[in-house]
Amino acid sequence: MDSTRIIELISYTVPTIIMAFVAYSFFELYTKNENAKRMYLLQKDTKPDTLVLRLQAYERMTLFLERINPSQLLVRITPISDDKKDYQNYVIAQIEQEYEHNLAQQIYVSEECWSTITTAKNATIQMILLSTKNEKIVDANQLREMILRDLLEKPSPSSAALAFIKNEVNQLW
Repeated sequence: MDSTRIIELISYTVPTIIMAFVAYSFFELYTKNENAKRMYLLQKDTKPDTLVLRLQAYERMTLFLERINPSQLLVRITPISDDKKDYQNYVIAQIEQEYEHNLAQQIYVSEECWSTITTAKNATIQMILLSTKNEKIVDANQLREMILRDLLEKPSPSSAALAFIKNEVNQLW
């Protein structure tokens, strides 16, 4: 093969390779745009429905946080006996039951919001456990009084989570 034949072969091959690359790039860009368009239309159609579900989830989680707020919880749940440990276990079981009842709501709220709610629940349980360990408290009624007295001095764990939920819902608008 002489050099003119090689140059002629290269002169046909290089433009063909360049055109194939350009065609492939345009085809890939077109398919990405079409997929993005389909996703946008799908989200546009489902957004009103999901907004309703998300708002309902935020409402349920707000109700959950209000129900586990010790000032509401201890008034609603009266001691079943004088034993403070029995009362502690009963109150914690009620909190856990409420939480389990609302577990499905986590798919509608952000990960950070769910984490804040779980932290509020755990902090409320921790508050009850710490108050029960106080040796000055001998019965369930004193335990209730002690926890409620503590809430007068500091905010409940639920209040921070409620503020977070309100802020997140405001961002939906």
